[in-house]
Amino acid sequence: MPELPEVQTVVDDLARAGIAGARIRSVDVLWRRSIAAPSEAEFRARIAGRTIAACGRRGKFIVFDLAGGGHILVHLRMSGRLHFAAAAAPREAHDRVVFRLAGGRELRLHDTRKFARVYLAADAAAVLGALGPEPLAEGFTAEFLRSRLARRRRMLKPLLLDQTFLAGLGNIYADEALWEARLHPRTEAASLAGAQVEALHRAIRTVLARGLRNRGTSLGDGEANWRSLGRRRGANGAALKVFRRTGEPCPRCGAPIERRIVGQRATHICPRCQKERGGGTRA
Repeated sequence: MPELPEVQTVVDDLARAGIAGARIRSVDVLWRRSIAAPSEAEFRARIAGRTIAACGRRGKFIVFDLAGGGHILVHLRMSGRLHFAAAAAPREAHDRVVFRLAGGRELRLHDTRKFARVYLAADAAAVLGALGPEPLAEGFTAEFLRSRLARRRRMLKPLLLDQTFLAGLGNIYADEALWEARLHPRTEAASLAGAQVEALHRAIRTVLARGLRNRGTSLGDGEANWRSLGRRRGANGAALKVFRRTGEPCPRCGAPIERRIVGQRATHICPRCQKERGGGTRA
């Protein structure tokens, strides 16, 4: 699933492609369930003729602000991606929603697995209101993270994946951040000492910033793999330290990377750098 760096890369590419100011002539919905809210018919009726004023990101959502009020929100989920095409270009097999723009081009939501969802909301908070803080925001300090962790008795890995706790992290960057911080994913959040909180805070921001610089992580060559606009691959796969590196030597100590299940999610760790201490905690 695209995480913060991948979604921000798409947003940045959309901005460079001039999405701000684009007028939506009409919308073709080729897979009805891609529209999460409102109904497909209401979505198409309310979108026609609207102008996109700006494009941004909140957590893993792409947020299109509409001139005059309202928002289109897109969650790419497992395999969704956006691409531009000429209006005359043939539709592809997995195109699900097509925004027909003035000027002869289209913005198409391509989604192999049909999990991506599009919302139209008068108030973005109706969809985004439960999301936690942004980990790259200025206000996300080590002290702020400490205050949030102190109240949580959950394991670190499932907690970092909880979008109500922190918005934007997924499996890739949670594993990478825990390795950077030398923390075992089963560690109880509230048990972290001050230096460990600071290490985790620094690690989260480090791996996300690295992912952004590398324009996201693309793994493999399958149709469902993440691509940004223009089907561009992210280069961050080469910078990963543990994620999907099972059996390879840890870049820090040389011990073989292990794959384990933590909180029902595949998790990659260095057993030497990320030692588990104390009893287990709940997911």
